[in-house]
Amino acid sequence: MKPLEKFFTEDPKWYEKIGTIHALLERVKISEEQSGDVLQLRKRSRILSVHASTAIEGNQLTLDQVTDVINGKQVWGPPKDIKEVQNAWHAYSEMPGYTPWSVDDLLRAHTHLLDTLIGESGRFRSVGVAVVGNDGTLLHKGAPAAQVPALVAQLLHWGHTSEAHPLIKSSAVHYRLEYIHPFRDGNGRIGRLWQTLILSQWNPLFAWMPIETLVHHNQALYYKALQDSHADGTAVDCRPFIDFMLDALANSLYKYIDVATQTVVDVTVNVPVNVPVNEVAGKILAMVRTDPKVTAQKMALALGVTDKTIKRHLKTLREQGRIQRTGSDKAGHWEIIR
Repeated sequence: MKPLEKFFTEDPKWYEKIGTIHALLERVKISEEQSGDVLQLRKRSRILSVHASTAIEGNQLTLDQVTDVINGKQVWGPPKDIKEVQNAWHAYSEMPGYTPWSVDDLLRAHTHLLDTLIGESGRFRSVGVAVVGNDGTLLHKGAPAAQVPALVAQLLHWGHTSEAHPLIKSSAVHYRLEYIHPFRDGNGRIGRLWQTLILSQWNPLFAWMPIETLVHHNQALYYKALQDSHADGTAVDCRPFIDFMLDALANSLYKYIDVATQTVVDVTVNVPVNVPVNEVAGKILAMVRTDPKVTAQKMALALGVTDKTIKRHLKTLREQGRIQRTGSDKAGHWEIIR
């Protein structure tokens, strides 16, 4: 098999981000220990992931409806949407039995995700496909159908033998699956699932991280990172996509910690009691404590709000004398004053 040519260039800043993720994983362990009900916490996080993954593809069920479907309750909604949720839950539940470098397991996972929804579930597509924008513009043309089996086998062989850090490798595999577009439908779902699988075999905690949720809240940035990684349908360099996913992975850990602890700021210790702290401001303070170099964009990604909202809260916190900025906007860091 011809070796896969390198399809990304490394950014030295990635390793700082990887260091942050390692530190956050330790915080996740502590948060789980303090949560009181790890199984319920993990189930809740996975429900969030299933809801987000299907919503990205246009599923109209609400989070409450998705929760009811997973809990076996009757839900009034489009049968296709209900089946998508059931399939996604099944696929994620089967994840411990998948081998990330097995073509057969990739096809099996696709069967679980698309069972009865398309005629080619669990099979590579037999026709050409293209990704088209809302305005009809051709964004990307998938690889020729006849080449798909060999390209996927080549990619998984690369993943199995690559010495790249799992956080980088998993993002690269995710991107390349989207680039090849091996299935008639479900390519986004299988790409995100497969990245979660690769990461969960590196660190089991990733099996429960709400990565899909952060992608859902930032779909425009997700698709832009994909688009920026190739031009005119030709894979150039997926560095922008890896960069986006490293931020999303870090923020999924922040999100999980937030869900585990329910509150992210101790007002009796860190904030004067006569000045109330709202939910968003409290979360900003917690993120600054964990990572003083955290950017407004990262905060917005983690909290599911706009950059403008984060900047407004940062301005208020600075005016209240709670935080200050040291150094430049690009190279500086935040400090908590009180």
